[in-house]
Amino acid sequence: MHDAFEAGTILEKLPLKIESIACYDDIVLVGTKDGPLLQYSVKKQRIAGEIKYEVLLKSSNKMFSKKPVQQLFAVPELFLLISLSDYQLSVHDLQTFNLITTLPKTKGATLFAADVQTMVSLSGERQSTLQICVAVKRKIQVMFWKNRDFMDLVPEMNMYDVPRAMVWLKDRLCVGFKRDYFIVKIQGGESKELFPLGSKQPEPVITNMDDGFILSRDDQSIFIDKEGNPRKKHPVKWSDIPIASVYEAPYLISVLPKCIEVRTIDPVLMIQSKALPNAKYVCQANGQIYIASSNHVWRLNSVSVSSQIRQLIQNKEFALALELARKTEEPEKEKQHRISQIQTLHAVNLFCKLKFEESMKIFVTLDTDPSHVIGLFPNLLPQEYRDKLDYPEKLPKLEGGDLEKGLLALTDYLNDKRRMLLKENFVSPTAIKDGNKTLDSKDQLSQIIDTTLLKCYLHTNDALVASLLRLKDNNIHIEEAERSLKKREKYSELIILYEKKGLHEKALNQLMKQATRPNSPLYGCDRTVSYLQHLGSEHLNLIKEYSEWVIKKDPDEGLKIFTEDIPEVESLPRAAVLQYLESLDKNNKDLAIKYLNHVIYVWNDTSGDLHSRYAQLLREKVQAFMRDYLHALPEGHTPAKKAGTEPAELGEYRQRLINFLQDSLYYKAEQLLPRFPLDGFFEERAILLGRLGRHEQALGLYVIVLKDSNLAEKYCERYYDKSKPGDRDVYYYLLKVYLQPPDPLTLGLTSFKDSTKPAPNLQAALCIMDKHAGCIDTTKALELLPADTKIKDILTFMENVLEMKAATKHQNRVLRNMLFSEALQVHEQRIFYEKEKVVIDDYKSCMVCKKRIGNSSFARYPNGAIVHYVCCKDPRIPPGES
Repeated sequence: MHDAFEAGTILEKLPLKIESIACYDDIVLVGTKDGPLLQYSVKKQRIAGEIKYEVLLKSSNKMFSKKPVQQLFAVPELFLLISLSDYQLSVHDLQTFNLITTLPKTKGATLFAADVQTMVSLSGERQSTLQICVAVKRKIQVMFWKNRDFMDLVPEMNMYDVPRAMVWLKDRLCVGFKRDYFIVKIQGGESKELFPLGSKQPEPVITNMDDGFILSRDDQSIFIDKEGNPRKKHPVKWSDIPIASVYEAPYLISVLPKCIEVRTIDPVLMIQSKALPNAKYVCQANGQIYIASSNHVWRLNSVSVSSQIRQLIQNKEFALALELARKTEEPEKEKQHRISQIQTLHAVNLFCKLKFEESMKIFVTLDTDPSHVIGLFPNLLPQEYRDKLDYPEKLPKLEGGDLEKGLLALTDYLNDKRRMLLKENFVSPTAIKDGNKTLDSKDQLSQIIDTTLLKCYLHTNDALVASLLRLKDNNIHIEEAERSLKKREKYSELIILYEKKGLHEKALNQLMKQATRPNSPLYGCDRTVSYLQHLGSEHLNLIKEYSEWVIKKDPDEGLKIFTEDIPEVESLPRAAVLQYLESLDKNNKDLAIKYLNHVIYVWNDTSGDLHSRYAQLLREKVQAFMRDYLHALPEGHTPAKKAGTEPAELGEYRQRLINFLQDSLYYKAEQLLPRFPLDGFFEERAILLGRLGRHEQALGLYVIVLKDSNLAEKYCERYYDKSKPGDRDVYYYLLKVYLQPPDPLTLGLTSFKDSTKPAPNLQAALCIMDKHAGCIDTTKALELLPADTKIKDILTFMENVLEMKAATKHQNRVLRNMLFSEALQVHEQRIFYEKEKVVIDDYKSCMVCKKRIGNSSFARYPNGAIVHYVCCKDPRIPPGES
């Protein structure tokens, strides 16, 4: 037994009889039997080693009530004071004590209990909510505070008797009656009977503790959770029947008829007994405890417990010693050092008892050097370093299951310390025992934590090794990890280690060795391909060097090194990759074509050089297939007339070339055209001429050389654009080719076999005029026609032209009328809105806050309501409407 508290007199021999007390911050409120409310400020001072109090009467509110102030409760979060007087609840301002509201429905109230909850929003704003329950005869009213008044939270709950004690805890209410205790659920009103008070106890006594209640039964305090189930096996016994109780961890303090007693709960120990004459009221706030009699008020303060802590440590009662250490009044630095020492001793003691998880949880919260914690286990630290460490107790020898269990707990500890080390600024760790050398570098700590974590995973769960090595911020000691991984033949994890540490050449050499070993998990080239794909452009030379053996072994797999759809591969310099692939396959160029096909059609590359190079490679491929095709063609057989219809790969590649030239917008036609031979590739040349805007030459190739009117017409459909000067006359050029055929030599085809000038094709020209009358300049078309052309031949053309002109004129007239109508509607709507006016005079007030509008900005709702702009919460919902 020792003195845990000392009682200091705050008020004595008050002339007014005390009926109730409440406290907050450094303020004590005293409700009296005659009705006045006294407000005192209490400031603690230490003079010559003794605690003294400076007590000032801040206010004496004589008109607070005309009847005894039966109960008080201060809510500093909301600046409210709730009082029960003359059997009715009132709410006052906590600073001015002005009356805010009186609750008429609580007339006849004998008791109330309040619950204040403070929540912090995501923005950091603190919001407090207040709920109360009021006992009115045999009913309990439950209300919440809103808009300066209390509102019903749930309907009234009927009780079997008049409540004499109530304590609120979250969504439960513990109610004490004359004979027994009940747990009542706020929502729904469901109740659960607990146990009777006892034969000697006159009134119920209830105290809340963490997530449960402490209930008095005669001379015992019984612990239950909020569901009404027992929390502790043994009750706390007192020397007499408690009048009131309060819990101040780790102590339970009860006011008894002749004294107050202080006890601990776990373990149950008698700590202190002190005589306070006729004490019967107690209140608690912010760690301060006030006890009052009818005319005295005392304050309990913790006394120095240093000697008790030393005794508790000797007895290995670390939990209670820690609780007491947190209550000491000493400089914060010394206090934290004392707490840390107790926690360290407790953690080592738990480790020696093989309670590894509990031990490591404590070590996580301490600044103890992690290398000292690691040293608790065998074979994790270098032996020469381990021999220099000393511990407060003799360590157990760990083997088998105990060792594995310990390593699992150590793994959790190391992961927690790792996260803390990454988030927080580095703080020099403390020794597990004075005299041990500590690590003074964040890098050293990080390295020993990560390296030990790797060893733990290899021993307990090697599936986690890879995930540890893949962490970008891992600081594993390379040589130590290399030895451990090779010893257990973890080559896949070894590659990850090399990769994350930037040792790419070592990794690629190891992959090349393992690729030839059938029993290796790295057999084959898949892992090498994946590795090279993630190196990035800064390691292009390394990619070239180690991709060569893969490409030679499997060209398709090797090409994936440069075509996989991942950022590192896409960022490789494409011109350099193309040059490298062409150098590996100088004859066929298949690798280069496949690469460019992926770059253009999958990655949507718009580089003119790459598009041009792709066209050249396709042209070279077609030329090579064409030579073989013509050489193998039997005598007397003629080659296919239509491009792309040739057999086998020739037709496939040529069609691909034609499609590319038609679809791509980025190749450089002026560079490609000279590379196409003049004695072939006529359709390809026509496409290139069209891309250069030389439509007449292109159409000449389609009509005169290829003799394909359909292709010529499709060409015109593709290029016709009325808004572009160079493309609006494309159909005119087709007419010109039909009516005034050019000489084949003017098309640049010096070796074309049929060099005779073709005859005009009037019928084809008239057909084009009939089908595309709207795309041809009428005057130019008529000028091209021969002089002997009959009117009936161009009748359809002229009718189409006239119909289109008339339709255009009608459409423009309709559009003009619609625009005029729309302008009239806008004008009418403007007049409608402008006729509304708002007059703000000196008497116009806001419908929300009721203050004058004045010169402030305001908002007007459609129904005419005027509010301050800042009071306008939802522009869609006028005030007063839901």
